[in-house]
Amino acid sequence: MPNIAISGATGRMGLMLVEACALNSSAQLGAAVEKTGSTSIGKDAHAAGIEGLPVIITGDLDSVANDFDVLVDFTRPEACLEKIDFCVANNKSIVIGTTGFSEEQKELINQASKHIPIVFSPNMSVGVNVTLKLLELAATAMGESADIEVIEAHHRYKVDAPSGTALKMGEVIAESMGKRLDDCAVYAREGTMGERKGGSIGFSTIRAGDIVGEHTVMFVNDGERVEVTHKASSRMTFASGAIRAACWLVDRPAGLYGMPDVLGLNN
Repeated sequence: MPNIAISGATGRMGLMLVEACALNSSAQLGAAVEKTGSTSIGKDAHAAGIEGLPVIITGDLDSVANDFDVLVDFTRPEACLEKIDFCVANNKSIVIGTTGFSEEQKELINQASKHIPIVFSPNMSVGVNVTLKLLELAATAMGESADIEVIEAHHRYKVDAPSGTALKMGEVIAESMGKRLDDCAVYAREGTMGERKGGSIGFSTIRAGDIVGEHTVMFVNDGERVEVTHKASSRMTFASGAIRAACWLVDRPAGLYGMPDVLGLNN
């Protein structure tokens, strides 16, 4: 049974990850980490009502290096990269659910995966990853003829846009058509833009209230429209997927993996 460390253990996702770890009979919470100076340091990571041996929150990964096998991180890019450096130096695996990385930062993750096993996915939901396979099918059949739009909605506190999941959807669609997303994405429309360019993929972003996460992709031809939609009603779906990925990652060779690998969707 792998011992798992949760980074950002008292954040919105961190609390869910602690609970998901407690609910998964194949995993055990070994360490909980928060940023230096957090008022949570020194407290038990287990939220009220969650059973388990006390796991004291720390701001120092070095002090718990022997207490975990896999680190799960849903924080911010800069903080996550620091955790990756620690994992490489200490031969630990890491599951990355953090989004908003630049291309340069993604390359640093790729380089780290040459030394340790990493699961890196913008969305750990099982349903979302099944949705990605459906989008691959739809794009192969309809992509060249349809107008394609990706519409995503999240809570008011999300800081990056479009969401990492929306971008991943765009990448899957573009790759299925033999293109690069950077060459066909349209992220903003305002004023007189002229007619839509063929082969483009449009993105629309909504930030409002407490929306957990909703994504709809539209493939629109004259006379018909296909919509592929995923809606999350609880962050637990992401947390449960991340803990599942952490359990799967144990004893894997160094490399960069995604949720399709975890779920066997690439077989």
